[in-house]
Amino acid sequence: MQVILLERVAKLGQMGEVVDVKPGFARNYLLPQKKALTASEANIAQFQDQKAQLEARNLETRKEAEKLAETLDGKQFVVIRQASDSGALYGSVTTRDAADAVSEEGFSIDRKQVAMGGPIKDLGLHEVHVTLHPEVEVIIKVNVARSPEEAELQASGKTIQEVAAEEEEAADYEIAELFDDIGSAASDDEDLADAVEDVLPEEEEGEDEDK
Repeated sequence: MQVILLERVAKLGQMGEVVDVKPGFARNYLLPQKKALTASEANIAQFQDQKAQLEARNLETRKEAEKLAETLDGKQFVVIRQASDSGALYGSVTTRDAADAVSEEGFSIDRKQVAMGGPIKDLGLHEVHVTLHPEVEVIIKVNVARSPEEAELQASGKTIQEVAAEEEEAADYEIAELFDDIGSAASDDEDLADAVEDVLPEEEEGEDEDK
C-alpha cells in the first residue's frame, strides 16, 4: 500500500515522500495518527497545496521539541518498585510507568513517545528513548529502586549488589573486631592469672618461714 508522509517517520521516510507500507501498519498507525495519507492523486494534490503550511507547522513544533530536549535529555526519573535482594522486580516497569514518572516532574509526555527494548525487570539505572518530535529524540534515565534512599545511591553510581557487598564486608569487619576484643580480653585474663601465680608461691614461702 502506498501512502504520502505528512511528517518524518523513522526508518520510513521524510515529509512528502510516497512510500510503500503494509496495509495493517497504515490502517492501524500511520493513518489514525495523521502521519500519512493514502497516496491517491487527490491526496497528493492536497498535500502539495498544504505543503508550505505543513512545513511551517513542523518547524514550529520541532523548535518547541528542541527547547524541551535541552532540559529533558539525560535527566533521571525515579520509579519506586518492590524487588528481591538480587534486584529482580516483583513485576515490571513499562512505557506507561516511565511516561508517568516524567509527567510527574512537570513534563508532558505520552507513553507512545517512550521506546523501550522491553519492560524493565531489574533495579538500577535504565536508558529510555523519548521521541519529542519526529526529528527530535532524547535519552532519559529511569532510576528503578526500592526506596528514595536506594535511588540516591544508584544515582551516585552504586548498584544494590555493591551496596550489599559493602554492608556484608562491614558486618564481617565488626564480627572480626568483636572476636579480636574477646581474644584480647582473654589474653589479659591469662596474663593476670600468670602474674597471680608468680606472686602466690612467694607469699606462701614467706608464711612458712614465719612459722
